[in-house]
Amino acid sequence: MNINDFTINSQADLIEAIGTFGFLPFFENSIEGFSIEEHIAPACWYHGDGMWEAWEWKGPVIRETGCAYGKFFDKKACYISPEWYPDFANFRRDGYDFDARWDDGLAPAKDKRLYDLIEAHEPILSKELKQRGNYRKGGVTGFDTVINRLQAQGYVLISDFVYLQDRHGKPYGWGVAEYATPERFMGSRFTEAVYRRAPEESYRRVLTHFKTLFPDTDEKTLMKFLK
Repeated sequence: MNINDFTINSQADLIEAIGTFGFLPFFENSIEGFSIEEHIAPACWYHGDGMWEAWEWKGPVIRETGCAYGKFFDKKACYISPEWYPDFANFRRDGYDFDARWDDGLAPAKDKRLYDLIEAHEPILSKELKQRGNYRKGGVTGFDTVINRLQAQGYVLISDFVYLQDRHGKPYGWGVAEYATPERFMGSRFTEAVYRRAPEESYRRVLTHFKTLFPDTDEKTLMKFLK
């Protein structure tokens, strides 16, 4: 499978692509050709009729592969394979676990509050998380900003998408995001690897991987994407 020449026709194709490339954003971004949107068969993309196969695959893909999913790059969703996510989290965390970041005064109180809520109840649906944290009109503000920042820093990910059910037990609507820490979701596969290298070494390793995937893309473009 070549990153410049592949087509996603099925959930199995998507799983293969994530395993092959390690990183796969959902939507178009600053790196040309680096997204599901640009490589998916038109029949599997959104057509405005409520059927969107690529969207429906998210939960099953996460469950089958154990990959990380979240808004990791420029507030846009991306899959990262279990093999590559520890290095991503390591350089984004700059080697800090969340408690150490907080103790050193590097995390805002709003981040600490939401992180603690997730850690205490994980895995937790976004709906319940907002209720527990009083994230509503007239209540605590900034939920989207904080949850996006925690994902981008490698402290939180989306561990599944769950469909709500009506009184007859039938699922309805879009899947609701379920949040967890990577420590809980990936377990020892993550905890034994995340701080194995220095943060800069993890960054250089990921950058080298991207340069291999995109040999014709300017290094500054890749570095800006990974920042």
